[in-house]
Amino acid sequence: MNTIKSIIIGTLVLLSNFTFAQSTTIKEEFEVAGNCGMCKKRIEKAGKDAGASSINWDATTHIAKVTFDSKKTSLEKIKKSMADAGHDTREFRATQEAYDKLHECCLYPRWDDKSNGTHAKKEHDHDHDHDHDHDHEGEAHDHDEHEGHDHGEAKADDKGGHDHDHDHEVTGVVVNENEKGDLTPITDVTVYWADAPNKKVKSNENGVFKIMHVKPYRYLVVAHASMTSDTVEVKNLHDIVVIQAKNNVLQEVVISRRQKTNYINKLSPVRVETITAKELFKAACCDLSESFSTNASVDVVSSDAVTGAKQIQMLGLSGIYTQLTVENLPGPRGFASPLGLNTIAGTWIESINISKGIGSVANGFENMAGQINVELKKPHNTDKLYFNAYANNMGRTDVNLNLATHINEKWSVGLLLHDNFMYNKKMNFSDNGFRDMPVGNLFSGVNRWHYENGKGIIAQFGVKYLNDDRVGGQIDFNEKTDKFTTNHYGLGFKNERIEGFGKLGYVFPTNKHRSIGLQLSASRYKQDSYFGLTGYDNEQQSMYANLLFQDIFSSVAHKYKVGASFQYDKFDEDLSRVNSSNNFAYQFGRKESVAGAFLEYTYSPTEKFDAVLGIRQDYNNLYGWFTTPRAVLRYEPILGTTFRISSGRGQRTANIFAENLGIFASSREIRNLDQLANGSNAYGLKPEVSWNTGLMFDQSFQLFGRESGIAIELFHNTFQNQVVVDFENPDQVAFYNLDGKSYSNSLQADFRFMPANHFEVRMAYRMLDVQTDYESGKLQKPLTAKHRGFLNLAYNLHSGWSFDYTLNMVGKKRLPNTSTNPAPYQLANQSDAYVTMNAQVSRTFGKNKNFDIYIGGENLTNFYQKDPILAYDDPFGSNFDTNMLWGPIAGRMFYTGIRYHIK
Repeated sequence: MNTIKSIIIGTLVLLSNFTFAQSTTIKEEFEVAGNCGMCKKRIEKAGKDAGASSINWDATTHIAKVTFDSKKTSLEKIKKSMADAGHDTREFRATQEAYDKLHECCLYPRWDDKSNGTHAKKEHDHDHDHDHDHDHEGEAHDHDEHEGHDHGEAKADDKGGHDHDHDHEVTGVVVNENEKGDLTPITDVTVYWADAPNKKVKSNENGVFKIMHVKPYRYLVVAHASMTSDTVEVKNLHDIVVIQAKNNVLQEVVISRRQKTNYINKLSPVRVETITAKELFKAACCDLSESFSTNASVDVVSSDAVTGAKQIQMLGLSGIYTQLTVENLPGPRGFASPLGLNTIAGTWIESINISKGIGSVANGFENMAGQINVELKKPHNTDKLYFNAYANNMGRTDVNLNLATHINEKWSVGLLLHDNFMYNKKMNFSDNGFRDMPVGNLFSGVNRWHYENGKGIIAQFGVKYLNDDRVGGQIDFNEKTDKFTTNHYGLGFKNERIEGFGKLGYVFPTNKHRSIGLQLSASRYKQDSYFGLTGYDNEQQSMYANLLFQDIFSSVAHKYKVGASFQYDKFDEDLSRVNSSNNFAYQFGRKESVAGAFLEYTYSPTEKFDAVLGIRQDYNNLYGWFTTPRAVLRYEPILGTTFRISSGRGQRTANIFAENLGIFASSREIRNLDQLANGSNAYGLKPEVSWNTGLMFDQSFQLFGRESGIAIELFHNTFQNQVVVDFENPDQVAFYNLDGKSYSNSLQADFRFMPANHFEVRMAYRMLDVQTDYESGKLQKPLTAKHRGFLNLAYNLHSGWSFDYTLNMVGKKRLPNTSTNPAPYQLANQSDAYVTMNAQVSRTFGKNKNFDIYIGGENLTNFYQKDPILAYDDPFGSNFDTNMLWGPIAGRMFYTGIRYHIK
């Protein structure tokens, strides 16, 4: 241990020496808005005028690579010069006067600071892929990773597919390139359709022309008296057609921007899949648990047949092994995790970032299977008003209201509200007398404030509140008369959670790569619940702090993060049983604190290679010191081909009761309950420790003349120690430390392409091998499908119609052993394979396209498990069990809703 401490201290000293010995020659990369070659000349000239020794701006990626002497100029001065020339950067916005002076072709979509981080649509309505708005409050800012921006999607000479199904005005520009590479507009160029030579238009003084397309014309003729003419095939009516003349020859260049609602950040060392708010519109997505229905990487399944609790499954492992964060602060965790997915409204979500395998040490040590980070809508860049109302035929109604306003140039405030009503008390597809879902009301809200002074200080803070009150069980159960009796079986929850959070960040004005941030949160979660004759109450009080400093060495090729974090949790649980032959009452409690420091170094010598090496050293008051090393490599040998490899360690403490609520909705006895209650630390069990290694491959290519791609991922997770949850004896459930091996292997292949314009297809296949050594021997993990197939079809029209369809094929699952039960209550060794289908149709209305109506259906195959509850006819008997759920509990469901927003 002393050796490890010495290594860390020595490394920090070395980093400090590097920091003070920085060279004055700085190399930077950053994003500058623009469209074409004329923009390139203007941007590069502005940069050199501001003192840059060399500069290159790429029209495809919008990235400017700049070298300058920090003694002669600064990055801030260079970016401001570009903004003065009319081109936005992230830190400096061009004045409207400077923007309006640009050539007509150069009028790029603005980065509207009031449009949810996306580009505002201008006359050509071409969205670039910038849905994800950076959140730097309380976080160090990694400027040249371009997180959330998939620059590879905007490509010159995009051979997009033909789009000739409707009349549309085609816009283009004609420019001339001289020997020096300067571009100037060409006026009076004649343009007409080859099939309609009598209907001609001419380019204006800016070289811009507009001509109505007439079905089924495809070829434009471009002619000028002093130049060789060209015939241009219009591949996409919504692209800007650029005719560029060189050496008196006219030739076509197409600038295409196609926005994706789900994409991989190609430039990030860690493979991050981003689900944007527009992707969530493909389904109702009333809450976070329903936000992954069009995603192949994450499964969300019901934990049991009566509580309504849902859990994430990733890489074949339960959601407790996936780190769930909200804007890089701890999300619902510990006692709040089983019902936490239901508490975050889908309409609050700006984007969801999914990274499989091991993650950054800056985010903590609990990540074992991956991280899901949810970005909520922020008051300074979201709609002033957003309203959503949803209802389905099963008795559920959701109402959402988001409000935001700018108080002044520095302050903005937002309010996010969510109310869920479930009132169909008799919904029971399997006809077993039990409600398929608890009924009641869930209310949650967020009030948040944002401050930015324009001089490097960014702050946000706010409060979150949740109140969840539900009742389930038999249809005839009445809580007032039947609670804790054998009249009818019932269960209920009363959950309350309140959280305060804050972030404070400072970006140094003289060095945008140097920043310091502080993240803080404190929460209290309280749950009062009962299951038949069993009562279970818990309370969790938590505090979290994370301090992060980030800087570079001599250049952006060498970056580092260093920081310290502290997590404190106070857990209290009361477990009791009344009115039975086996009454009991137990109390469980612990105070757990973890303090640590971390260091992460990123080496990026070229755009083709990144290496991220990180290490944490933490002290847990219950389990002592532990070390968390992690590493990620990215290599792009050729454009479009990317390899990544990741490996690292994770550790967590299990909360065995809260994470397995379904055990209380059964007659199973908890084995060795006295031993668990009297055990030291957490139930007398060891912390869970695992190592995860992943290999990822992404390849993009052209298919049918449009961009397509494949991805292959292979992950292996092995546990050094695991708290095994053993259901193999139908009379009991056992919790014990792993004695042997436990591992998961996950293979997933994805394929996406566009067979026609506006039509996107995504397909995936996944195979899982998850095995554990139980007391009865090595077994495949129960209730986990080895095979899964996925298909998503999305078709969008500029008229406002959107059509979405998702198909899920789920293979057979191993079921826990029930051979010792009486014959009527025995199950087969495996479940059935099944298929589910979801579909939605939506239409956008209004002059400002701010009103949506959507209608859809889920589980259209109407497949549901016919026997979700064992011994439902004797709920207080010895064979009652709601934990054998392997398929959907409810059948076909239809819904409708409306969305309305004001920018």
